[in-house]
Amino acid sequence: MRALEDDLFPSTPGKVKIERAGGAMNRQLHRCFASTSTMFLWALFLVAMTASYLSFQSFVDTSSKYFAASWGGLHWERQIRASAAPRRPPGSAAGAGMSVLVTGASGFVGAHCSLALRKRGDGVVGIDNFNAYYDPSLKKARKALLASHGVYVVEGDINDGRLLAKLFDVVPFTHVLHLAAQAGVRYAMENPASYVHSNVAGLVTLLEACKNADPQPAVVWASSSSVYGLNDKVPFSESHRTDQPASLYAATKKAGEEITHSYNHIYGLSVTGLRFFTVYGPWGRPDMAYFSFTRNILQGKPITVYRGKNHVDLARDFTYIDDIVKGCLGSLDTAGRSTGTGGKKRGPAPYRIFNLGNTSPVTVPTLVSILEKHLRVKAKKHVVEMPGNGDVPFTHANISLARQQLGYKPTTNLDAGLKKFVKWYLSYYGYSRGAKNL
Repeated sequence: MRALEDDLFPSTPGKVKIERAGGAMNRQLHRCFASTSTMFLWALFLVAMTASYLSFQSFVDTSSKYFAASWGGLHWERQIRASAAPRRPPGSAAGAGMSVLVTGASGFVGAHCSLALRKRGDGVVGIDNFNAYYDPSLKKARKALLASHGVYVVEGDINDGRLLAKLFDVVPFTHVLHLAAQAGVRYAMENPASYVHSNVAGLVTLLEACKNADPQPAVVWASSSSVYGLNDKVPFSESHRTDQPASLYAATKKAGEEITHSYNHIYGLSVTGLRFFTVYGPWGRPDMAYFSFTRNILQGKPITVYRGKNHVDLARDFTYIDDIVKGCLGSLDTAGRSTGTGGKKRGPAPYRIFNLGNTSPVTVPTLVSILEKHLRVKAKKHVVEMPGNGDVPFTHANISLARQQLGYKPTTNLDAGLKKFVKWYLSYYGYSRGAKNL
């Protein structure tokens, strides 16, 4: 009994109280730890849920970007291959047909050349970044026109080396017609970086893709009559000096000629440069004088007509778009093969430069008079001295070399060409034929 009592009531004073208190404390601690563990588990659960949500959002964002991208995927590759496939009939006298990558395909010259290539049975794939230098809706309309004839245009930038590499991986292009560029002489004073980005960096990126391609394509690209700069010998010949550019635009085009020459020399790329002289016609560029004159004349707004020193009228060798297209296609048809493989030159390759003009310079006041005749509206002219913005007083092309080697022969004079342009303009912008001062 005593032992039992000793067990129940120990002789040490306060021991029972301490043990009883300790038991209560243990129970509190147990509850506390149980509660803490539960909270910890809930916290882990919330963290896991948050991580899962963020991971899912990241996946959705990445997927959205992927699916929103303008290129990539099996369907995209099938579209590229279908557009690039030549469609000339078997045994055609013109041969099996080319597969041409056209840069700037939704631009003025690019759209016309792409359409002409497709109509004669060549394979064509376009690329264009649809920038906002002028109204992108006009470029989108050209893209829709090309799509209706089976030409696929990739929305992308020529500075995107991954995109270019992918295009050459999907299709072994035989030729590249490089027409993408930042155009305009005066805009270079507002945004000079865009000219370096497109006309220099973009050109190098494209040439890198071409020299790494297997097989290497022949390259035909758009230089400019602007490279003649301050040259005062007329008519302008390919043998004349071009080391005095009058604008940044001209300087970037001259740089392009030097850059393409180096790729020809080092890597064996076949290169043909084309110096365009003031191209005009339907689907043209809104920043060009004939286009803006037409718009302002129809809207009853004054037009600014520049005049050179000593009150000399400015003159341009206006060249109709159809004639330019013939020169571009003739250059593609006569371009020799590139000789490089895997970026290494195996032998000399052709390097050519041609003027593509009309050989008949016309003064700007005469241009305005022709527009007035076809629009049936009198222009409100504001004649001012030409500012120092990079423009030159005249251009005049010597096309004897292009005539000899390309069979180039322009056939459309300015009156006939502007008549076609005005007809297109009135139709495209919805003017009635007899409208005046709208």
